[in-house]
Amino acid sequence: MANYLSNMPTFSTFEEKIGYTFKDRRLLEAAFTHRSYLNENRAPGREHNERLEFLGDAVLELVATEFLFAKYPDKPEGDLTAYRAALVNTVSISDAATKLGMNDYLLLSRGEAKDTGRARGIILANAFEALIGALYLDDGYATARDFIDKHILYKADEIVEKRLWQDPKSRLQEVAQDKMGVTPTYELINQVGPDHDKRFMIAVFLGGTKAAMGEGRSKQEAEQDAAQKAITAKGW
Repeated sequence: MANYLSNMPTFSTFEEKIGYTFKDRRLLEAAFTHRSYLNENRAPGREHNERLEFLGDAVLELVATEFLFAKYPDKPEGDLTAYRAALVNTVSISDAATKLGMNDYLLLSRGEAKDTGRARGIILANAFEALIGALYLDDGYATARDFIDKHILYKADEIVEKRLWQDPKSRLQEVAQDKMGVTPTYELINQVGPDHDKRFMIAVFLGGTKAAMGEGRSKQEAEQDAAQKAITAKGW
């Protein structure tokens, strides 16, 4: 065991942060280990986090489903599904991982360690789900549920109150019509890059006035980005 742990970071401070000490520390280490790390650091017994992520994703979805089912007894299945999607999407989970400082413990290849932005967010979200899987295996459903409750489920009130379960375009259209009596329109401003890696720049207009600019790998993604930026700019 000493040789196995020799190149691993100390996770004690992270355990203190989450208020749980693992019985099997290898589960915790595996939760933070990206596949790319093992390509550069091969050693017997080390595992990457993809299997734990698979398990943690299922546990997270069940916990969120149980919670929403009990919290909103009068809501139909369609609304509950939308709430759950907003509650456990990559952005929400990555945000929770960032607040826990999980980025400081990730085991990545030198190449992956240089990535930031959306790519790092996905890695963090995957590690968060893997951590849930590790907690489930180490101490059972109740411990995993308590962790999810503390770091994810509290967001439900804001999601429902601010209608964050809607996609940004739908939300902007609803609020713009309510507050301004106008329907947002979108205009392609520019597109750059080769066919296999295009970036689209789209502006959203409210009543003829440009409200925001968005960017994405597709027109739809750029429109959603523009809508979200318009909502933020308007304080909606």
